[in-house]
Amino acid sequence: MTSERHRPTTGETTARPTRGNHPQSPAPAASTATTGTTAATAPAAITASTTLPTPAAEPSTTTPLLFGYGTNGLADLRLDDALVLLADLGYEGVGLTLDHMHLDPLAPDLPARTRRLARRLGALGLTVTVETGARYVLDPRRKHGPSLMDPDPDDRARRVDLLLRAVRVAADLGAHAVHCFSGITPSGTDEDTAWKRLAESLAPVLDAAAAAGVPLAVEPEPGHLLATLADFHRLRRVLGDPGPLGLTLDLGHCQCLEPLSPADCVRAAAPWLRHVQIEDMRRGVHEHLPFGDGEIDFPPVLAALAATGYQGLTVVELPRHSHAGPHFAALSLPFLRQAAAPSQGSTP
Repeated sequence: MTSERHRPTTGETTARPTRGNHPQSPAPAASTATTGTTAATAPAAITASTTLPTPAAEPSTTTPLLFGYGTNGLADLRLDDALVLLADLGYEGVGLTLDHMHLDPLAPDLPARTRRLARRLGALGLTVTVETGARYVLDPRRKHGPSLMDPDPDDRARRVDLLLRAVRVAADLGAHAVHCFSGITPSGTDEDTAWKRLAESLAPVLDAAAAAGVPLAVEPEPGHLLATLADFHRLRRVLGDPGPLGLTLDLGHCQCLEPLSPADCVRAAAPWLRHVQIEDMRRGVHEHLPFGDGEIDFPPVLAALAATGYQGLTVVELPRHSHAGPHFAALSLPFLRQAAAPSQGSTP
């Protein structure tokens, strides 16, 4: 999802791991630079006393990882141009964010446009996961608004409608999953009410996902009601652990705020993984960074992911770098393949 800077209020610091050589990133264009915002205090669910499922032991065999790139990091390109670029670079798939410039979910003739896109993806040899994190697709004045947390039931219904459209698109594309997130708890809304809104809003989406045979992969997002893996498990319990409910795991978010290491997050989340997003990040700062600009040691993380048997896409998530999207797309895939090489039985 779109990145914001989030700094912890606890004063926690993490030493930067030893890293190898990485491709150098150009400085961001001045028009896209951000000064960052201070995060809310990390939720109680991520304290040292948090109980999470025990990380699973790694099996002796691994599954080849399939890498994709998110169209929210290629927002300045026409969709077909973005797809051709990714196919030419060697990506296996694409994280398709439904937005006004990329398969507008609210424009006329969505089924016909989706069928044409399915044929194009097939011709290019790309698989797809449908993502729903567009900033202003529903409201030109409110970033990510309305959300499933909105007090107005009509506003929540607009977000539900978007997710239902996304499920239909995903089914028509043969997508791995549909991604979504909870949204930020509005001021003045108590926690129990917020969780009730989330559960009630997701119920029809989960029904549609079950009928379509497409998993709904909820993303823990820093600053949202559902911010951590512990929060995801709370949602599972509230909903009665429905079969279509899965997890989008953003590996950068694990580095940012989870009590476990990113590799241990992967192992703990393995049974529910339906979509994976990847970028670099620093502890306590929610800012999506190009590989090599953060603190994550990627080879053990990708080894853990390959060992889970995960067969979906691992999608690069750099929405704040669209000004140089083709450049970062070209740099990211060789980096990931080199980092994954030991776990894939090949030489970097």
